[in-house]
Parts: sequence; C-alpha cells; structure tokens
Amino acid sequence: MHIRALTTTVTLCAVAALAAAAGAPPGARPAPAPAAQTAQQRTGLPVLVDCLWHPQVRPSEFMLACGDGNSRLASLRWSQWGADSARAEGVNWVNDCKPYCAAGRFHAYPVTVRLDHPQPWKKRPQLSHYSRITLVYTDSRPERFSQTQSYPLWD
Repeated sequence: MHIRALTTTVTLCAVAALAAAAGAPPGARPAPAPAAQTAQQRTGLPVLVDCLWHPQVRPSEFMLACGDGNSRLASLRWSQWGADSARAEGVNWVNDCKPYCAAGRFHAYPVTVRLDHPQPWKKRPQLSHYSRITLVYTDSRPERFSQTQSYPLWD
C-alpha cells in the first residue's frame, strides 16, 4: 500500500512540474527581463552588444578584438548615453604584437569613445544597438593608427 501512495505522489509531482513548465497560470507575473533590455524598455535607448552577444548599457569595459583579445577598452566613464549616440572617456589597451602577438606587450592609450548609428539588432529586433564605434586617441596612439579610428560593431 505504501508503494502505491508513493507512486501516486511522485506522479502528481511530475504532472505539476510539467504543467508549470508548460505555462504559467492566468494572472501569473512574467519572469523579469534582463537588465539591459529592461533599461531599454524604460528609456528606449540603444544597447552595446558585446562579444558574447549580451546587450550592455554603459559598460565599464568592452572588448574590441573578440577573436584574439588584443584590443580592449577599460575604465570607461560614460558622460552621455542617448537615442542617437553615446560618449565615454577611457583607455584602449592594445597589444603591440612584437615580435608576435603571443609575445607582445599591452600598452594603454587614452581615448574618447563615441557610439552611434543605432540600428535594430538582428538577434533581438525589439532592441536597438549602436552599430559603429569611433575612438579618438587623445595623446599617443598605436603604430599605424590614425588619431581617429572608426569600426562597425557586430550585429
């Protein structure tokens, strides 16, 4: 008799778990949205998409060279994050790749960062993302770099 009661209890628990997974009952609250999406829903402002396809709002760091990590932005201080553009001051850490990248050294270059050209994000069309980044080197800059460098951002 105890085995039958135990089997019935386990079966009822499994059915309840499946019902919960299939959908929330009417009137239940939806799961909270990710922070970046929530921020955009409140403000309608674009996001910055990182190397792992996560939407970011005012990140303190950002990887520019996703494949090899030889260029990244750090210590970003955002003074503007608007519907058309965003602006920050920070440092671009760039590997000199001398004599080759694995043996190279990283150097810090102060930069002004500008994000612009907001577009719908292909992965999540309900979100807008900045599609271009421009770096202005405010002091020294890496060899073969111009004072102002612009790059398209991934979609």
